[in-house]
Amino acid sequence: MKAYVFPGQGSQFVGMGKDLYEGSELAKEMFEKANEILGFRITDIMFDGEAEDLKQTKVTQPAIFLHSVILAKTLGDDFKPDMVAGHSLGEFSALVANGTLNFEDALKLVSARALAMQKACEVTPSTMAAILSLDDAVVESICGEIDGIVVPANYNCPGQLVISGTVNAINEACEKLTAAGARRALVLPVGGAFHSPLMEPAREELEAAINNTTFNTPTCPIYQNVPADAVTDPEVIKTNLIAQLTAPVKWTQTMEKMLENGATSITEVGPGKVLQGLFKKVNRQLETMSA
Repeated sequence: MKAYVFPGQGSQFVGMGKDLYEGSELAKEMFEKANEILGFRITDIMFDGEAEDLKQTKVTQPAIFLHSVILAKTLGDDFKPDMVAGHSLGEFSALVANGTLNFEDALKLVSARALAMQKACEVTPSTMAAILSLDDAVVESICGEIDGIVVPANYNCPGQLVISGTVNAINEACEKLTAAGARRALVLPVGGAFHSPLMEPAREELEAAINNTTFNTPTCPIYQNVPADAVTDPEVIKTNLIAQLTAPVKWTQTMEKMLENGATSITEVGPGKVLQGLFKKVNRQLETMSA
């Protein structure tokens, strides 16, 4: 069974999508439509901009979404997924890929999500940190002991868990996790505490936008971040997509479930090869590729 997966924030690079724009009339039309919907020329930043500008959440998220979705569209009849999944933001790309959302509606939601998250980041000084080579249960336990907001946010693969919270709580957690045997506890250069309770204001904003958007019955299951399982009911997909902003991304569990349910090849659609690397940590023999 063919699984297609879509990357999240952090995979962006200057020049992304330029080859698509120049090589495909369909891609060019879609990029220009996106410029119109967003109200600024995101293509200028993506193709020839400064890395700093591309790193802003309000630009990064729609940029990665556009690269992923337009790349999938240009595959034409070759694009026949049996199952899809996306890491955090990538879930929106996956929902276009399996027909749950149309391109325009999904782009508007991604833009609304990015703006709401950027706003939430400005309310409280917050950050994230990658914890390497420590058992998930140990990380969860230590986070639970700290006075302040710090929670597991991204279960990326066995031995790699990203935590999220206020700056002080993250710093304290990093010290304790290093003492407990983590090989590294690395504070990440991100704008705020994604997938934590500090994203509650963004969750409320996104909920209103999602509830005003049409969700269709998908052509194949999406393995969503919140339940780490296959979902086909549009109402359940909506609920999970709203919950995702304040809940952890269970990517380790998602990969395991997709493999358990018969995925034999993994194709990453979008910038970078991060997700292929994570799948290899779960199963070294698995066939992985870029679209």
